[in-house]
Amino acid sequence: MTIHAANHAATFDTAPVKRADDAVMIRTAAQVTRDLSAARPAVYWADFIGSAVLGYGGLALALGATGLVQALGAVLAVLALYRAGSFIHEVSHLRPDAVPGFRTGFNLLVGVPLLVPSFMYENVHSLHHARTRYGTAEDPEYLPLALMKPWTVPVFVLLSALAPLALLLRFGVLAPLSLVVPPLRRMLVARYSALSINPDFRRRAPEGDFARHWAVWEAAASLWAMAIIVSVVTGLFPPRAFAITLGIVSATMVLNQIRTLVAHLWENDGEVLTVTGQYLDSVNVPPPALLPALWAPVGLRYHALHHLLPGLPYHALGEAHRRITAAMPTASPYHDASYPGLPGLLVRLVKGAKR
Repeated sequence: MTIHAANHAATFDTAPVKRADDAVMIRTAAQVTRDLSAARPAVYWADFIGSAVLGYGGLALALGATGLVQALGAVLAVLALYRAGSFIHEVSHLRPDAVPGFRTGFNLLVGVPLLVPSFMYENVHSLHHARTRYGTAEDPEYLPLALMKPWTVPVFVLLSALAPLALLLRFGVLAPLSLVVPPLRRMLVARYSALSINPDFRRRAPEGDFARHWAVWEAAASLWAMAIIVSVVTGLFPPRAFAITLGIVSATMVLNQIRTLVAHLWENDGEVLTVTGQYLDSVNVPPPALLPALWAPVGLRYHALHHLLPGLPYHALGEAHRRITAAMPTASPYHDASYPGLPGLLVRLVKGAKR
């Protein structure tokens, strides 16, 4: 795999690849990973709860300590809360009975406290995996960033730094107001209720059981956001502590946005792609690289593989990648989605934008 990754470093100027489906790759990938499809609840709960505990522990240090200990606490809080928050991606894929109670646990421990309840991603991320939507104008999670103006990339990252304040406004002010202003409610549901990057995406109003799920967690997030606002205004939440907390949450959002920048090559111009085409427009950053475990946690370092086999739980992706790599011939397109690390991918993206 190192050889293939190294080859990419020398070929960042290649044009976007649009390929017919490679039946051998798709069939082999499914066959050699068939026994890995079951989610392991103990792994999910231990990883998620451990990440949340470390994150809030780091936040406590950042708020209560000084000097080096405070700085280390802040770093720990950012990385651990980022990892815990990344489980929203797993929630959007898990069947309700796969890890019982996990969606509720996510919302209680992270979704509501960080104002990213799971309904913001559920039934949104699935559209990104839809065979005929990926990379098109109907994909909520796709923008052809490599084909856009160079300034788009830094703006894309900088806007994420404001996300915590935007979420506080969305849940603490706009959501309560929308209950008595129907046009505002329609706008809030359509435009400000999804963790998406496509500004043209409009979300449909929820229905049935999902509407009830949405209502419960939106109400919880709104009450929490209003409590934060009142606490800051009355001085119960000291300005310094609020600023530190806001900075840490903002840093997790920025880190996630940087990870998003290299999750795909962003080179599709709106065409409907084959499964292989979607795979090649996505990115794996496998070992021996170590840092992706921090900036692309919870299996996100295998994002291309995830698009090939979206039903695999995050803890199975490493083993799946090893098996598929061993089973595929050297000429297989499977190897072409692996890259050595973050810097080269960012260089490729910026070069594409400059072109």
